[in-house]
Amino acid sequence: MKLLYTLNQQPPTGLALLLAIQHLLASIGGIVTVPLIVGTTIGLPTVDIVALINASLMVSGIATIVQCLGFGPVGIRLPVVMGSSFAFLGVAIAVGKEGGIASIMGASLVGSLVVIASSFYMDKIRQLFPPVVSGVVVTLIGLTILPVAIKWIGGVAETDAEFASLMPLLLATVSLAIVVVVSVYGRGNLAAAAIFLGLAGGYLLALLLGLVDLHPVADAPWFGQPAPLKYGLSFSWSAIVSISLVYIVVIAEATGDFIALGNNCHTDVSGNDLKRGLLGDGLGSSLAALLTAMPLASFSQNVGIVSLTGVASRFVVAVTGGLLLLSGLLPKLAALAVTIPKPVIGGVGLVMFGMIAYTGIRMLSKTQDNKRNALIVCIGLASGLAVIFEPRLLQHFPSELNTFFHSGITTGTLVTVLLNLVLPQPHTDE
Repeated sequence: MKLLYTLNQQPPTGLALLLAIQHLLASIGGIVTVPLIVGTTIGLPTVDIVALINASLMVSGIATIVQCLGFGPVGIRLPVVMGSSFAFLGVAIAVGKEGGIASIMGASLVGSLVVIASSFYMDKIRQLFPPVVSGVVVTLIGLTILPVAIKWIGGVAETDAEFASLMPLLLATVSLAIVVVVSVYGRGNLAAAAIFLGLAGGYLLALLLGLVDLHPVADAPWFGQPAPLKYGLSFSWSAIVSISLVYIVVIAEATGDFIALGNNCHTDVSGNDLKRGLLGDGLGSSLAALLTAMPLASFSQNVGIVSLTGVASRFVVAVTGGLLLLSGLLPKLAALAVTIPKPVIGGVGLVMFGMIAYTGIRMLSKTQDNKRNALIVCIGLASGLAVIFEPRLLQHFPSELNTFFHSGITTGTLVTVLLNLVLPQPHTDE
């Protein structure tokens, strides 16, 4: 796929801002939702939940800028958006209910050292990811997060009788249709803004239909500021182990995201590149813990945006980082973005997440067609999807292993890597 702007090209200022906004709109909902759910569930007062959200936005912005631009040995220098990860949601709630927010931050700080330590071995780890393994991992990233977009399209909780009523389906369909039409018939910069236009068109329709709740904007404060170590840090062995296991999951997902991004940006990702990226990831989560924010991970949906729009400029996503930082300092801006109805984001998400799966399939199409690779691909994909389609497969596992393997990306990655190591290479006549 031809790139409109390559990795090191800088689009004109106005266009760069527009392209950065579509990355912002695709990611800000997740960044805000994680601290919102955790804070509400463990009983934080509203003012502290707002502070947790502000800090998460600011740290996400800082980490995104570092990953895109790079500072010395830190940052992969690819268009990576960093943000609060849903992977930590369940374990953070469990730890927070037992030990409070201080226990979450303490365990996150120690757990981030796992990512930092792992980064120094990425030269060796990269060798475990030849194209057949990378293709499976990237395909799994796309397939396992597609259900998220589908749930967003429903508009409300799946148990609600109004789930997937006609109005949410209309919003999702219109948003998706705009993205498709602009991508197919648009040219140059117009096609590059397909995601933004899809979100804007769906949002405008929702406004006209009276489906947008603007109260969060009115209720949000004008200014926010970080509160370093607001709750202090407490350290529990069980909390540290639980959150460290999730960080291992994040390492696998980040490796897949970085390789997929490199593929979409038409650049090879070396072990040293992965080292810089994981180091940025780990240090970002360390900073998050110190500033009382949720731990970070790379955002897969933004990988799909690069593939769809053909804009691989890391400077565009660096601007997104600046907007995230600004949103943390000016909470009303963040609140405005959060008012976008979920069906609108879900309709656009079908393309974003599907594009990630397409990237993986494209990588697999370039591998040798033989029985060994077919087994690796089939079993790797099946094992990763199995724990997504039927989570009860893990119900008799110890809780720590359940936490580790519940991610289809982690399970599929481990199975695929192991198969690639143990299966013999085919004979030349196969």
